[in-house]
Amino acid sequence: MAFKDGRLAFQRLGRWLWISPILLGLAVTLVYPTLFLIALALSKSTLGKPFRDFVGLKPILAVLQDPLFLTSMAKSITYAFVTASIQLVLGFLIALLFTQLLKAGRFLVSLILLPLMTPPVMVGIAWKLILAPAGGLLNGVLLDLGLISAPISILGDPVLAWIAIAVADIWQWTPFIVILSFAALSTIPEGVHEAAIVDGASPLQRLWHITLPLVAAPLSSIYLLKLILSFKLFDLVYVLTFGGPGFATTTTGFSIYRRALEQFDVAHAAAETLIYSLVIGLVLWPVIRLHQHLERKDA
Repeated sequence: MAFKDGRLAFQRLGRWLWISPILLGLAVTLVYPTLFLIALALSKSTLGKPFRDFVGLKPILAVLQDPLFLTSMAKSITYAFVTASIQLVLGFLIALLFTQLLKAGRFLVSLILLPLMTPPVMVGIAWKLILAPAGGLLNGVLLDLGLISAPISILGDPVLAWIAIAVADIWQWTPFIVILSFAALSTIPEGVHEAAIVDGASPLQRLWHITLPLVAAPLSSIYLLKLILSFKLFDLVYVLTFGGPGFATTTTGFSIYRRALEQFDVAHAAAETLIYSLVIGLVLWPVIRLHQHLERKDA
């Protein structure tokens, strides 16, 4: 009996040793930074002098009463859902086209990787040159076509600036959606579509009743991943508009950057980060539940 108990204890110890690197990694990369962030948000901290004094919930309450932060958060959430939805639809349709091209489709998938391989800062610089009012490619084309009589400051207009950021983002990240969607479409057995064609199903009917149900779970995963990436928008805003004109394109990520590295108010930056993380979790919850439902249905 003692031998059996000792063997069980040794097996439990072996399991703990097996997962200990994972637990250590989570503690270093998740638990410690989170606790450190909470401590900053509850203290009077600057970039040079953190943890000067414990002030409780004052930084968090101050952030919740800041209309600029609340507005930036609403803009970030709206932007994430709009751009992620556009990219999912556009990327899926392109992937669907590539699957119809047989061997050429795989070559085109490799070719479309180029925007994705470009660093975000370089994407921002390229689009800033394209959209420049003086000597910019877009204004030059519009002037040559006679569609405008004078150059337009696209990045100087609050609405057009957001559209410019979204276009640059879609140009860079749609290939990511295309690749993942192409992989999902490649898992559909060819016999399913052949049987539907024999039964007289039209291309639209095959798409709606066969293709979409079979790839719904992978598409929900792709959409969730792209949403998370869209919530982190910073590079394009920093390069293209620097949050302007005024505060029109100030996202939450850029607001946190300004708090921490321009105003040196680390406590408020930490509070903004905590609140934004909680809000993202709440906003993503329905999407996660939908994804789980589709996965169970697919299984």
